[in-house]
Amino acid sequence: MQTLGIIGGGQLARMLVLQAAALGVRCQVLDPNPDAGAGQLCQQIVADYDDIEALRALSDAVDALTYDFENVPAAALQQAKLGTKLSPGVSVLHVAQDRLKEKQLFQQLGIEVGGFHAVNSRTDLLEALDQTGYPAVLKTRRMGYDGKGQALLRQQEDLERAWQQMGGEDLILEAFITFQQEYSIIGVRNRAGEVRCYPLVQNVHEHGVLRCSRVSLAQNRRGQNSLGQNWDQLQTQAETCLHAIAEQFDYVGVLTLELFLCDGRLLANEIAPRVHNSGHWSIEAADCSQFENHLRAVLDLPLGPVTVSAEALMLNFIGTMPDAQQLLQVPGLHWHDYGKQARPGRKVGHATLCGTDLAQFRQRLQQLVSHRPFTQLWTLLQDLQ
Repeated sequence: MQTLGIIGGGQLARMLVLQAAALGVRCQVLDPNPDAGAGQLCQQIVADYDDIEALRALSDAVDALTYDFENVPAAALQQAKLGTKLSPGVSVLHVAQDRLKEKQLFQQLGIEVGGFHAVNSRTDLLEALDQTGYPAVLKTRRMGYDGKGQALLRQQEDLERAWQQMGGEDLILEAFITFQQEYSIIGVRNRAGEVRCYPLVQNVHEHGVLRCSRVSLAQNRRGQNSLGQNWDQLQTQAETCLHAIAEQFDYVGVLTLELFLCDGRLLANEIAPRVHNSGHWSIEAADCSQFENHLRAVLDLPLGPVTVSAEALMLNFIGTMPDAQQLLQVPGLHWHDYGKQARPGRKVGHATLCGTDLAQFRQRLQQLVSHRPFTQLWTLLQDLQ
């Protein structure tokens, strides 16, 4: 029986553990939280992520290693000398953990990206704003996710407040992008260099946090999207970008690239070197989920198919879990509770609504949005095709 160590014990690790059990793979996680969601399902080492001895102990106990979030300390992983057991490797973390390096990588690989400027001083910020103008987005280069570590600058007064809050850190100023739609492309690469990509996923964020993701059966995406863009062309462009990034790092595992559709062009936003929230639909609506394919890649097993098997919509539960008793009456709704304590702004679970065809899916969606708390999401859902 193969064994897998996971650095991080959150919901992504939890879903990897659940899928690993189906493959006959035992898991062990490392997380400083003694009540980590994944630790409820498998053996856990309770230790800080930069605990070198704990990292080595985890490595010694397993056949392969991975992680479930990109802010695990890269320096600690290097010092622990985890070697080829760790997939994806440390090199991609150095880029994914720094927004400036990430944008520079996109430029290096010829991937379109919005304007950006490094900001190391207030003078840098003022000079950058002279070029981008208002509005613009000021972000910390590190440790930003789900809308954290950033401020929208609409006018000079916003600049002063943002500088007082973040001025002591390394920053990046990004041009404000007026996009029409948000997408992500999720792919998986194995040790032999084979890459398979899932169909492009359309996303909607609210206050910087992903609220819902929509994926459709291939036959319903032939032709054009709601903005007149050709689906095949968008898919090809997104896959080309993901392939380039994966090859750059000799990547092994699932890789996600977030994109903006802007005036007919896909602009790269950021990468996530891991399984991703916008791919949760794949558990029920793909022939092989992102979690299974990640396990297959890092354990050197044959990759699975990435075809969509149902119309699907994934909905995040933020803060608290809704009433399962009421919502599970909706046919085709699949429920995922992460076992977390309720907390404002926290991802505590998700549900995926599936239908065998577009007509059935739309009928079920109408049933779903008639229930609280999804009635207020209807405006957001209108943006999804």
